[in-house]
Amino acid sequence: MRVLIVDDSRLARMALRKALPPALSREVTEAASGSEALRCIEGSRFDLMFLDLTMPDVNGYELLKTLQDTGRMLPTIVVSADVQTLAVERVIKLGAIALVKKSFRSSELDQVLVRAGLL
Repeated sequence: MRVLIVDDSRLARMALRKALPPALSREVTEAASGSEALRCIEGSRFDLMFLDLTMPDVNGYELLKTLQDTGRMLPTIVVSADVQTLAVERVIKLGAIALVKKSFRSSELDQVLVRAGLL
């Protein structure tokens, strides 16, 4: 499975990569911004994306909207510190599978992946 991790924090990308179950950790690409993620998606096919919401240039909401509008949506799990009800509702409406709070445990991530049929 090809995975794209999008977060402007190098440490957050590393932490997420480390938390991935072995089945998802073989082919991982990282993007440090929404615009970099768009370039990655234009050039390659991904099976799953992990996406931060708060980034400079193109934020997570804008990236989801662009993917939705262009028919390039891919299974997406948002990983964010903002887990307010409105944020969750908004990302789901934009096509995300789920929103996971940053500083999650691996077991929480595994549960989301199982519920989504990705593990």
